Amino acid sequence: MRIPFYKYQGTGNDFIIIDNRQLLFRKNDTKLIAKLCKRKFGIGADGLILLELSDLHDFTMVYYNADGYEGSMCGNGGRCIVAFAKYLNIIDNNTVFNAVDGVHKASIEKDIVSLKMNDVSSIQENSDELFLDTGSPHHITFVDNIEEVDVKIIGKEIRYGAPYFDQGTNVNFVEQKDKNTFKVRTYERGVEDETLSCGTGVTAVAIASHKAKKTNTNSITLETLGGSLEVSFAVDNNIYKNVFLKGNTTLVFKGEINI
Repeated sequence: MRIPFYKYQGTGNDFIIIDNRQLLFRKNDTKLIAKLCKRKFGIGADGLILLELSDLHDFTMVYYNADGYEGSMCGNGGRCIVAFAKYLNIIDNNTVFNAVDGVHKASIEKDIVSLKMNDVSSIQENSDELFLDTGSPHHITFVDNIEEVDVKIIGKEIRYGAPYFDQGTNVNFVEQKDKNTFKVRTYERGVEDETLSCGTGVTAVAIASHKAKKTNTNSITLETLGGSLEVSFAVDNNIYKNVFLKGNTTLVFKGEINI
């Protein structure tokens, strides 16, 4: 069977996206998904996303990490699937859709997608390290020179180390540039390597930077290896609400796969 696929990227975070409203894709075939995501041997991507029907909302997002297993929320993937839904004429400029961590709202203007993330109320602080969940778990370490950090080696140690162990965490290294701009590099679990960008990661970094009093602004620019993203939020009784992740998305190419 030949199934169309679409390759999208958001600040270098790239995804295979498939319209699975007819449920033709073998979604439990972890080996197939991992093979498709494998660079040089497959299409190559940080993850695979299925767009499926929803009983209550515009569509459902089902996200798989590059290792073939269903993952937690992916912010850049969420932005890319909104652009894909627009491409399919499923939505106009605004949407509400289901994801693994609940319901998300989003808007799209040209290629810029603004995605509403979940509220964040629990943040663990320990000196220059913080931990919080923005749909996916994120460890955050502030550093003086981000270019010198061996993200893959150190990120892997933290990802599998105490207190995270088997469940693991994503790991972000952060350098502050000015009062509302931060450089971010991320080691992603499931990819098990550094990625060019991570949407839930930069969201976590923005909130953590405010919580750690490194900035007092509520609109923050995050510079990743793949480009810049913007995160905005409001704070009410130590709860971060109206959290939005905003940035560019691009349809890179499309094709067909045999499954």
